[in-house]
Amino acid sequence: MVNQQYVDAVLAAGGAPVCIPVGLDDESVDRVYATIDGLLLPGGDDVAPSRYGGKPNAYLGDVDEARDELELALTTRAFDDDLPVLGICRGIQVLAVAAGGTLYQDLPTEFPGPVRHEVREFGRKHLAHTITLEAGSRLATALGCTVARVNSFHHQAIRDMPDGFVASARSADGLVEGIEATGDRFVVGVQCHPEELWSATAPEFARLFKAFVDAARQRRLDLRSSA
Repeated sequence: MVNQQYVDAVLAAGGAPVCIPVGLDDESVDRVYATIDGLLLPGGDDVAPSRYGGKPNAYLGDVDEARDELELALTTRAFDDDLPVLGICRGIQVLAVAAGGTLYQDLPTEFPGPVRHEVREFGRKHLAHTITLEAGSRLATALGCTVARVNSFHHQAIRDMPDGFVASARSADGLVEGIEATGDRFVVGVQCHPEELWSATAPEFARLFKAFVDAARQRRLDLRSSA
């Protein structure tokens, strides 16, 4: 499933969301992929450790091998085609793994520290902690700030950064909270859930969705002009 909040955020930013279900055959995936101008990777279950050379530990949550297969394949394809990509929560982790990075399977046991990253008991709009953004990064430029408050309900996160990416945001304990590809590509991931925040709680995140949709629109225009 895809939460309605993702759909609403893309619509409000001027995009037309197309949901890609798990279970399509290759020809159907090709046809859907040919219609999209950007790829949004939403939140969800844990990424299987086998995807980044790891072995499951006792605290690994649910995994969906079919979803991993689809999203990693689409992400790799998007990299090759310079398709704009926005990864959210699980999505930032898929971005990292697709590019060769690794993950913490469980933060409380592998990255203990002063910041609680799994606080969903307070609600999806609860601003749990602060992140610091790198000045001049694509993420900071989109949000218009270098410090932001975010919601937080994840127990996995990026361990080893992939080549070709930089960490554009971190929490106070040093955990990566945002990444982006180097160069001119719009490939951005955030560990929080901005789809829950953009409309009222933290309206600066509306600008992130707009930046993503604008990048997708520009790619479409560029392709038309070069045809």
